[in-house]
Amino acid sequence: MVNNLPERQQFIKHRMERLELIQELIERRNFKTYLEIGVLGGYNFFKVKCRNKIAVDPHFRFNWKGKVGEILRNGANLRASYYEMKSDDFFSQHARKLFEKKPIDVALIDGMHELDFVLRDVDNILRYLADDGVIVLHDCNPVLEEAACSFSEWKARGFTGHWNGDVWKCVAYLNSNRPDINIFVGDCDHGLGVITKEPRKLPESTLSLETVRALTYKDLDKDRSRLLNLKTCEELMNFVKRK
Repeated sequence: MVNNLPERQQFIKHRMERLELIQELIERRNFKTYLEIGVLGGYNFFKVKCRNKIAVDPHFRFNWKGKVGEILRNGANLRASYYEMKSDDFFSQHARKLFEKKPIDVALIDGMHELDFVLRDVDNILRYLADDGVIVLHDCNPVLEEAACSFSEWKARGFTGHWNGDVWKCVAYLNSNRPDINIFVGDCDHGLGVITKEPRKLPESTLSLETVRALTYKDLDKDRSRLLNLKTCEELMNFVKRK
């Protein structure tokens, strides 16, 4: 972190990653509760400093010894909670009790990068998101067609290369159909989607879910700015600085 730099110039100049975006939001807005969907080995989760941290993943790639080591590196991990299960099960079994009195301030969705999974995670988090809370979506702006493939296609090629999936379709659909939220994508770190509870006017032409499902990577490449409501890293930083 480089909080002492005027106007956060380094934050804008260098590649902005989801970890830095999340930590900036927590510190600037005094957020207390952080949820991460799709934790795996905890690369992002363990580094986040927040009072209440909740990790959800069907298969954690760390054990109790790993947790102890991360507590020593970051004291915020001492209070962290871990739910080794699918996000759908987490929301049906635990979310109400956890977030009824302490709503989610900031959440990262970085789990299964396929449209239906991401849509469900967004809907579930919105039920428990604080009025001024923020949802961050990773992998929203694939720059290579091979990275925008399905999970089965990625698996077939031996899990090689980066996999963004079709998270971008979730952004396109929400941008076209949800007047109760605002959504845009910062053009950095494979596309950082940002969702807030801000009512807005929908575009003149909307896209049905069936239409969005049928979109191809070529469609995205032709109309990336409109489909994703794409913003620069500087514009993303301006959002972060906004109270």
